[in-house]
Amino acid sequence: MTESRTRGRSPLVSAVDIRRVARELLVGQGTGAVTLRAIARELGVTAPALYRHYHSLEDLLNGLRREFCADLAAELAAEIATLPEDPALQFFAICKGFRRWALEHTGEFTLVFASPGADRSGSFDEPFGRIFLAAAGRLLTAYDIRTPPTEVIPPELRADLAHFQTELLAAVAESGQKFPAEKLDLGVTYLMIQTWARLYGHVTLEVFGNYPIPLANPEILFEAMLADLGRNLGF
Repeated sequence: MTESRTRGRSPLVSAVDIRRVARELLVGQGTGAVTLRAIARELGVTAPALYRHYHSLEDLLNGLRREFCADLAAELAAEIATLPEDPALQFFAICKGFRRWALEHTGEFTLVFASPGADRSGSFDEPFGRIFLAAAGRLLTAYDIRTPPTEVIPPELRADLAHFQTELLAAVAESGQKFPAEKLDLGVTYLMIQTWARLYGHVTLEVFGNYPIPLANPEILFEAMLADLGRNLGF
């Protein structure tokens, strides 16, 4: 009888197999359960066999983060494709879709957006970042956004905002977005940061159950926050 595998040699595994098992461990047991040893055990191989595909655990986790961002972006893109060509409607649908995805995929959300090892620099190069940036670009093109005057922006923040503004303009240029660059001034940049901070803050508090008071229906507070954002933007 021919043996199905060479004696003494671990079976071959693919990067897809590794990420599949890592995701199962993440979803089932949390981020702490995702180790090379645990993944190898589930696949019936030794841990060194995984180094064919990933140099380290952090390399694997970064691969998972990219995959999860792509999943999120695909879900949001499919949703807004069914909506009317209304930039405000699409933008707020993305905000709601982000919350829904986070609540349905708490393990994935934790790894991508709430993990100490997560590197969010250059996030506009990721699929989710591009979706969010494109929606913001459509808003800026279609509406006169109500932005704070430069003088109300804390002086200590202006250098950081100017650097972020430069990164945004580069990302917009690379994405092929068509809107006047002059609309992306320091006030708009400041508003974008505040908008993301409020969206991310609400979602993170809800995912981890950290609201300061018990809420029978957290979605009501989230919807009220979006309505307040809309008023701040001038809708």
